[in-house]
Amino acid sequence: MNMPTIRNILLIQTASIGDVILVTPIMERLHEALPDCNIDLLVRKGHESLFVNHPFLHQLLVWDKKNQKHRNLFRLLIEIRKSHYDAVITVQRFASSGLLTAFSGARHRVGFTKNPLSFAFSRRVKHLIGKGEHQPHEVERNLTLIEWIVGKTSGTPRLYPSPADYAHTSALKQKQYVCIAPASLWFTKQFPENQWIGFLQQVSPEMNVYMLGAPSDLPLCERILKAAGHANSINLAGKLSLLESAALMRDATMNFVNDSAPMHLCSAVNARQTVIYCSTVPAFGFGPLSDDAVVVETDENLRCRPCGLHGYQTCPQKHFKCAITINQNKLLNRI
Repeated sequence: MNMPTIRNILLIQTASIGDVILVTPIMERLHEALPDCNIDLLVRKGHESLFVNHPFLHQLLVWDKKNQKHRNLFRLLIEIRKSHYDAVITVQRFASSGLLTAFSGARHRVGFTKNPLSFAFSRRVKHLIGKGEHQPHEVERNLTLIEWIVGKTSGTPRLYPSPADYAHTSALKQKQYVCIAPASLWFTKQFPENQWIGFLQQVSPEMNVYMLGAPSDLPLCERILKAAGHANSINLAGKLSLLESAALMRDATMNFVNDSAPMHLCSAVNARQTVIYCSTVPAFGFGPLSDDAVVVETDENLRCRPCGLHGYQTCPQKHFKCAITINQNKLLNRI
């Protein structure tokens, strides 16, 4: 195929950590096809640490969405226009990213048709999410945005913890260990606290257990550990950076995670993982991509499941059967 002349590209994804990680296959394929091209990435403030010393990233742009959100957005637009990008590709389907793309001044303005400003893009791609069998993964959907450059392609997420990240976690790897990331942004995507407690009480006391999460997850992890009384467990919530967490998870005997950001961290370093799905389903296309990954779900045929793409803060049916009926032995069998 005739390769367009492109020397600098901006990718935009200012959503959650997991969504940002799922953009990394685009970076991999673009670098492979255009090794001399400058690849820039725009993320929301707080996610910068994912890309420290990333080998294929030329420049990282950051949008502070919590302080003077709209003023900072227009500052970014001015910066983007001054950069004279050949191509701006928004992976996000929100108006804010559409605005930056549509008015970027780039010759190639690319995004999904679901973006409300897609009418101003030069290339538009359909983004289809279903819940039946054989649905594409979000990585596949994202990669369709660059088919006009690289052709039809595939890939998996990739992050690059540094030697310092591995060194910082090396002392925790002296014996076999499992990592547990018990939290989620959405209540109905989170394995219940008492379920985690019951599971941890059955884990061998000889196995080291490391609880992972953000600083806000520290109280949850502390409650689980206190109630479970596991002899060799440490609460690391808020004590490791994202890349340090990925470095630790890479060598774990097993990682137990929800349908949430830690799942994508595992995929990005090909770490073994067991993913617990409560209200959502893997068919939406956001599932694990590690070589050794197993999804654990309820065995009950619930008419209310899935109840939504992202989950809810409370169970709409008030019973939360999709979570409380999951057999803990399914987790124990993965150690």
